[in-house]
This record gives sequence, C-alpha cells and structure tokens, in this order.
Amino acid sequence: MIKLDGIATFVAIAEGGSISEAARRLRLSKSVVSERLAELERSLGASLLHRTTRKLTLTEDGAAFLERASRIVQDVEDAATDMAERRGTLAGSLRISAPVTFGRLHLGPALYPFLCANPKLELTLDLDDRRVDAAADGYDAVLRHGPILDSRLMAWRLAPSRRVLIASPDYLEKNGRPSSIAELEEHRGIFYTNRGIADWRFPSPGGTIVVRGQFGLGLNNGDMIRDAAIAGLGIALMPMFAVWQAIETGELVTIDIGVTAELEYIYMAHPEGRRAPVKLRALADHLRAAFGAPPYWDTKITS
Repeated sequence: MIKLDGIATFVAIAEGGSISEAARRLRLSKSVVSERLAELERSLGASLLHRTTRKLTLTEDGAAFLERASRIVQDVEDAATDMAERRGTLAGSLRISAPVTFGRLHLGPALYPFLCANPKLELTLDLDDRRVDAAADGYDAVLRHGPILDSRLMAWRLAPSRRVLIASPDYLEKNGRPSSIAELEEHRGIFYTNRGIADWRFPSPGGTIVVRGQFGLGLNNGDMIRDAAIAGLGIALMPMFAVWQAIETGELVTIDIGVTAELEYIYMAHPEGRRAPVKLRALADHLRAAFGAPPYWDTKITS
C-alpha cells in the first residue's frame, strides 16, 4: 500500500534536490526521509531517483510519477486547508521568503500578532536577500522589494516604497552636498550589488536618467549599506523603510538633486497556476493593514 507520507517525501526530495534539503523542509531526520523514499520505491516496484555522490536526479519513472505525486500532495493540503476554513480557522503550513532588512525591521513585528491570533498556522520564514525561485525552492510565497522580474509569479502589492538619496552629515560636511545630477556623479557611492548594477536611476520626461557615481563600496545587504552611509563612506540610494529611523535621529540626511527615484513596491508573490490559499490572502491583508497606506515609515519623514 502506497503511503501519503512517502509521496510527500518524494515530492520534497524532487523539489529540494537532495535528501538533506527535503529533511530540512519536512523537519525530519535524513534517515527517516531515506526510509520513506525506499518504502515508496518498494511499493511502486520502481526506482524514482538516480543516486550519485554529488546529486540526485529523477529516473524516467520518477519524472512520470512526480507530476501526479505533486498534484496529490497539493490536493491533500488544499483539502485540509478547506476543512480548517469551514471551521473558521486558519491552519496548516506556510513557507515564505523575504529580504533580510525588511524582514527584520518590519515583517517580523507585523507577523507576530497575526501568528498569535492564528495559533494553528505553521509558518517557516526564510530571510534571504537573493531572489529565490518561489516554485522550484518550494515557497508558498515570497516577499520582495522592487520590480517583479519573474513572469511566473502572481503578485499582490502590500505597500509603496519610496527611495531617497542619503548620506551622513559628516560625509556631506567633508565632501559637499550635491544639488544636481552632475554634482552627484562626482561623489563616492555605496551600491546594492544584488541588483547587479552600480548606478542610480531616476525617471524623467525625457527618459530614465542614469547616474554613475564614483564606486566606493558594494554590498548585498540593506543593513550594511545603511551602516556604511552612517559611517560616512559615501552616498546611497535607499528605501525609506531601511533608513527612516536614522533620518529621525540625524545620523543620516536626505539629499535633493531635483529628481526623485522611481516609486517601487513591497509585494507578496506566489507561483502562477497555484490557487492562493485563504491563509495566504489573510496574511497579505493583515500585512497591508499593519504597514498602512501610506506606510508608517513614510509618514514619519516627509522630505
């Protein structure tokens, strides 16, 4: 008899690419995951995976079985969710990815009361500044800041995100305060490397203005970019959600060069083709209310 936990384990291995990753996602030991896979293969009378010292790959039988196995697992999860919703509760698992700085400063504080109000939810939150593949990496949803690059995602806007040029008072005292595009280009820049470019872009009636400041420092984390700016290492273009407190305290000041950066958004996105569960929609609604419209980090500072 084929057991559902064996099917779910096989799907987790195929999606995660390894027994170790499947064990992490399922919160089981690697030995239990291996035993479940072996039992499933015995029940089916077929090998589902090629095993080498470096990686696991699907056999022809495994690839054929995976398509239906994934649907079975999803159908069972949907059925359990529907039953919980009939009883007026939000229950079951959610796995979400979010950027580090936003997650630490705003997402966590907004999540905690939601989880307290819905104790049957099992949330796994991974903070990672890289743009993960929501479907391939097994996430129910991802929270991201900036443009949506993956056309396979269905996105819900949670809050607008205004970006500003900032620097420390000490840096501006030593190097002068730029007031134009041309002056900005002469300054040392701190750049966010996860975007893959070392420039700043500003919309204008004549098209996008690209400003390439003097490269001073490249970092892949918002907290470190903010702290580097506070330390006086240069000018950075940063979202208000990351710097509003430092602006309030005077550690950073905003810089007006006559143009503003394009408005971006905090969004939640889920893989296209998957029916968004009620619990995910409820979480999105809660986060919108928690962040506000306009978001509270923008109402603190108006210039």
